[in-house]
Amino acid sequence: MLAAAHAPVMTAEVVQALNPSAEGILVDATFGRGGHTRALLDCLGPHGQVFALDRDPDACAIAREWAAGESRLTVIQAPFSELSGVLREAKVAGRVTGIVLDLGVSSPQLDDPARGFSFMRDGPLDMRMDPTAGASARQWLADVAEQDLVTVLRTLGEERYARRIARALINARNDQPLTTTAELARLVSDCVPTREPGKHPATRTFQALRMHINQELAQLDAVLPQALDMLEPGGRLVVISFHSLEDRRVKRFLRQAAKGDPFPPDLPVTQNQLHPAVTHLHKPTRPGAHEVEVNPRARSAILRWAEKSPQAQT
Repeated sequence: MLAAAHAPVMTAEVVQALNPSAEGILVDATFGRGGHTRALLDCLGPHGQVFALDRDPDACAIAREWAAGESRLTVIQAPFSELSGVLREAKVAGRVTGIVLDLGVSSPQLDDPARGFSFMRDGPLDMRMDPTAGASARQWLADVAEQDLVTVLRTLGEERYARRIARALINARNDQPLTTTAELARLVSDCVPTREPGKHPATRTFQALRMHINQELAQLDAVLPQALDMLEPGGRLVVISFHSLEDRRVKRFLRQAAKGDPFPPDLPVTQNQLHPAVTHLHKPTRPGAHEVEVNPRARSAILRWAEKSPQAQT
């Protein structure tokens, strides 16, 4: 049975955007705790299919437990940057009717101190979405050069005190390695002179480190073209972002895909020669006031969706 600890964001809006048919082939590329998957399965008939991906082994364990009694659900542990290979192996490439990407960290990851994502709960400084792969935040921080840390904090956390934080962290680790989230949160709090209203001073630092450790923007850049390629003509892609760094990438990708072939601007071409990859580029949607009240973590969510053009060249 699915764990109830995670409230999926904008579930009704996701279903509306995907508009699944009873026989659809759908992909939840960020299973989490299965809230979107459950809603999609509710829309399908006995011959519909949902492929659920997640790189978090805890999420996949829950998904597989549920899938044991649900023949329409296939669970794959993989980062969504491997979407194309996963779906080609499943022999559904080019036949998928809808894909949803719910970006960022899930509530169970934030709430489990052992995962090391949150400055609100003391735990090991890990931050990996797949704890079996790659370097942890503790390992990376033990060796990173000061300027590289400044760059990560500025670009991924948009942290105005990046240099001050980086210098303090390097000085601290020279005395003793940082090993816990509480140590890092305290260090950042001590060297940030002002606080944004309603926001912990370590928020931007933790965001930046998490995004770097998991290569979240690189993963996003990799999956977007793959997702369009895997969709059938008329299939829909839905992406939920939680901050501007992600949303800008999604918006730019979809707008470029809607323009069609990159002819020189001074070359006279007709509209039917452009071959846009997507049509029906929908305006962004945000969660309603009631959802934000019930689930405060939804407040920064923004949903964008588009439909693959019948003329798209793949």
